[in-house]
Amino acid sequence: MSTCRYSKCVSHIASRSGLPSRVHITETPITMQNWYKHVNWWGVVLTILVPLYACVQAVWIPLQWKTATLSLVYYFVTGFGVTAGYHRLWSHTSYQASNCLKIFLALGGAGAGEGSIRWWARNHRAHHRYTDTNLDPYSVNKGLLYSHMGWLIMKQNPKRIGRVDISDLNEDPIVVWQHQNYLPVVICMALLLPTILSGLLWGDWAGGFIYAGILRMALVHQATFCVNSLAHWLGDQPFDAGKSSRDHFLTALLALGEGYHNFHHEFPSDYRNATKWYQYDPTKWVIRIWEYLGLAYDVKQFHPDEVRKRQIQQKHAILAEEAAQLDWGVPLSRLPVLEWEEYVEKAETTGRSLIAIAGIVHDVTEFSKSHPGGLLMLKSVIGKDATAAFNGGVYSHSRVAHNVLATMRVASVRGGCEVEIWKKHQHSDAEPSPICQ
Repeated sequence: MSTCRYSKCVSHIASRSGLPSRVHITETPITMQNWYKHVNWWGVVLTILVPLYACVQAVWIPLQWKTATLSLVYYFVTGFGVTAGYHRLWSHTSYQASNCLKIFLALGGAGAGEGSIRWWARNHRAHHRYTDTNLDPYSVNKGLLYSHMGWLIMKQNPKRIGRVDISDLNEDPIVVWQHQNYLPVVICMALLLPTILSGLLWGDWAGGFIYAGILRMALVHQATFCVNSLAHWLGDQPFDAGKSSRDHFLTALLALGEGYHNFHHEFPSDYRNATKWYQYDPTKWVIRIWEYLGLAYDVKQFHPDEVRKRQIQQKHAILAEEAAQLDWGVPLSRLPVLEWEEYVEKAETTGRSLIAIAGIVHDVTEFSKSHPGGLLMLKSVIGKDATAAFNGGVYSHSRVAHNVLATMRVASVRGGCEVEIWKKHQHSDAEPSPICQ
């Protein structure tokens, strides 16, 4: 019986018998007595203590140029195992790969020491489905440091991570093999292989272990962690401001092109992170090369029109948000409604300079002294319909004039324009006709 099924059985028996079910440590507050139980010590060892040990050893072990070259090359190999393999192939199925390429990426990803494909992709799919919520395993809303590596250092309750479908991963024999044999695979690929290559080829066993092994792996870790933290904190949001994901060249430079994260969260199944030719995305480039060589196929890419639509929609949203901060005048729906006679009477008796334009009454009293056309021009249309004069009859006013005028709204006229005054009882069988001057 699997561990998961066994735990469910125990919980069920406990509930039926009245015994309290086991509470996960994350459900209890951190205290001086239990803090060490909240710590994921494997995460601490792998991401902090082992790199610190390597940094200390690097003080006495000189870095040979051949070992430095191997470290750089292997950094890209294992990095692509994560970005092109774990991320774009298995997490998002943005392309399909031959078994040969899959094996290469599975081994390279193991060399990065970031967990198995199945574990990594499961968390990442939850991150996309529940971005910025409590079900997001590395939500930036829990803090920048937490999203960077705190989620690995502190224990997480598996029940608190959003549910996702990984049936396709469970049916992939390469994914299953790597998951079941992860510990020996990661030891061989992350540490033994670079050590043996450096030792056998140029005799630098210690340098291969420290530089091409541990420190190279630590750098890959930090680069990947930046996608969870920095890419949700630094940069622009040209596609969607409703989520924390952002685009920035620095994150892309650190994470082999994964830094154009706002685009990625909007178009996760696209094989690219960067859409412009000049944007740094080496993962995109190697996928294209593999496609040309026949190793990758069914490479997915959203139509440029769809990408452009989302950019335009986001620009509209930004402009609408900026516009909402400005004074555009009282909304038309909130203006009191006057009959034409009421408008004329108020203009004559209140001493205010009221002018009707396009069915809206404007109080231009304060503005009349600075009117470019002169005070007399305004006085001639007080209490009248100045629509034609404002829109070209006298002068065709600019959009700025329209905006300024909107801030002077005080009422609207029922019917929108002047109504001819008919003598009482005269032509009682006829309807009064509107006359817009």
